[in-house]
Amino acid sequence: MTRPEPEAAAAELVTDRFPAARAALLTGSVLTPRRTPTSDLDILVLVGEEAPRFRESLRHAGWPVELFVQSEQDWHGFVASEAAARRSPLLHMTAAGRLLIDADGLGVRLQAEARRRLADGPPPVPIPQLESARYALTDTLDDLRGCTDPQERIFLAAHLLERAAELVLLADGRWLGAGKWLSRRLAEADPGLHGRLAEGVAAVVRGAADGTEHLAAAVGEALQRAGGPLWEGYRRSAPAG
Repeated sequence: MTRPEPEAAAAELVTDRFPAARAALLTGSVLTPRRTPTSDLDILVLVGEEAPRFRESLRHAGWPVELFVQSEQDWHGFVASEAAARRSPLLHMTAAGRLLIDADGLGVRLQAEARRRLADGPPPVPIPQLESARYALTDTLDDLRGCTDPQERIFLAAHLLERAAELVLLADGRWLGAGKWLSRRLAEADPGLHGRLAEGVAAVVRGAADGTEHLAAAVGEALQRAGGPLWEGYRRSAPAG
């Protein structure tokens, strides 16, 4: 069966299920050159406060669909909580989305706000949080250097890859991401280091003789971006109360 184009399928679904929607956007990788055979339709639907709000996974016209049905107030609440954690899938979805409907101008307004907030960047990272991330990465890197179990080494390498990428983004004041989005955020920030970290992990997984050394060098670069390794002398006070 031939599927309709993404925008046509998404517009049909929104029209059928949400005739009173204030706005709707199609977003995600399906609109980009990164689209794959398994890409889904990420659809953000903005409804009135009185309407049901929910997230739902379904299939429509041969497409896997992820529906995000929110009110304007919901949108602002989600963005606030996500931005506080320095990662905001919703801001990125809204900023990059393609408007399907916009009954009262809400879609245009939120899209402009999302683009502005993304450009402004996440809130500053408190020094104790950055130090904690440096300490954790330094400690895990020492574990990798001393590890003699090939299977444990793979798990350590995977952990180091994620933590090193996050540390670089934190130190540079950039938005975080998860999974493929963490990879893309780091590639935008530093494509060279992105490649060296990925190649280092691949070398560890292959069991290459220099795999640990290769990955350790790339993780060391990430640590230098944030002030260098931190272990001896690190101290964190217990929370008050």
